[in-house]
Amino acid sequence: MKLEFDAEAVRRCCQERGIARLELFGSALRDDFDSDSDVNLLASIRPGVKCGLFEWVDWQEGLAPLFSRRVDLVSRSAVERSRNPYRKHSILSHTKPIYAEGMKPPSGTQFNRTCQP
Repeated sequence: MKLEFDAEAVRRCCQERGIARLELFGSALRDDFDSDSDVNLLASIRPGVKCGLFEWVDWQEGLAPLFSRRVDLVSRSAVERSRNPYRKHSILSHTKPIYAEGMKPPSGTQFNRTCQP
């Protein structure tokens, strides 16, 4: 199954919220991704951006409609600081960036971008 999303809307959402980089990980990059799967996103926050629990939940809820499914938003810095080396390796070694500050949009259409592992 393919994951479709509006890359321009994701870019705007990230810029408005201070997300410097957003990456896919988990089932969206594997063959077991299906219509019931949520989207696992790894977020890197721009330096100086203040983000508490309520802001984080707001960001997660703001991203969900862009993917038309539940979103699990995870902090990259939290994963990098994890004491569990297996979890850290499992997540960080299998990511696909979908937004990064300064990243050029994909060639062709920016809308309804299809990300297929």
